[in-house]
Amino acid sequence: MIEELRVTVAFLLPWEFSPAMLALCGGAVFLYVRGLVRAARGIHEPLARRLAFIGGWALIYFVTQTHYDYLSQHMFYIHRVQHLVLHHIGPFLIALSQPLAVLGRGLPRGLQERFLTPLWRSRPMRIAYRVMQNAIVAPVLFVGLIFFWLTPSIHFDAMLSARLYQVMNWSMLLDGLLFWALMLDPRSQAEGALVGFGLRILILIITIFPQMALGAHLAMSTTDLYSVYAVCGRAWNLSPHADQIYGGLTTWIPPGMMNLIAILILIGRLMRADQKAVDRKRATANSTTACRG
Repeated sequence: MIEELRVTVAFLLPWEFSPAMLALCGGAVFLYVRGLVRAARGIHEPLARRLAFIGGWALIYFVTQTHYDYLSQHMFYIHRVQHLVLHHIGPFLIALSQPLAVLGRGLPRGLQERFLTPLWRSRPMRIAYRVMQNAIVAPVLFVGLIFFWLTPSIHFDAMLSARLYQVMNWSMLLDGLLFWALMLDPRSQAEGALVGFGLRILILIITIFPQMALGAHLAMSTTDLYSVYAVCGRAWNLSPHADQIYGGLTTWIPPGMMNLIAILILIGRLMRADQKAVDRKRATANSTTACRG
């Protein structure tokens, strides 16, 4: 029992410690909890949202700051699960939690007023954000990064370079946060969202197919596309072909399922937005009729 506990604790310790990743994950959770504590009376954040936010960051931390990261550097399919968490599952849960209001309450007022708000309102920041969240740029970047880092020659270099490996993981995480924040924005375009519900649904449908095609290619290929794992040494006695099949399936099936879940969420929000518009029109019509009467 003691030995098992020791092994578990050792596994949960960082394989390659990253102060920046710890600061991001720990800082986000700290500000969120602080925002919940400082919430005004009568404001209730649903438990599901709290769990989604904390769970998303916990998963991101787990795949980057424990010995899971070691396994991801020595098994292709484990690496694909790592990127599934960084690019899809973690950011998806965080965006689904709609955390901005809570995080805003958690921020120190001085920091928010003197630095963050002026930075956000600055012209370069607004332009950069709108370009990154453009309805064409966002999905191209989202899918393009997956293809880019899975290009065999680029992937080979990234897995052998500590600096490039970090660039790869950070780019996947930051892009995932931006993409899912855009897709799962609870507001309609009339309420301030950059992209309307209908267009977001179309984007999610379109981005399913290239991910499926890439995953199918990896799973069905008989060529060992990622020989870097033979160079580094695999953590387990698994053939390169089997490792690549599992990695291909991870790239093929879960991302498409997540897109479908997001589509269903957006369809529900679109229907509610349409119903609100109908209700407003009826209320306006009734008010006009009453005034005439």
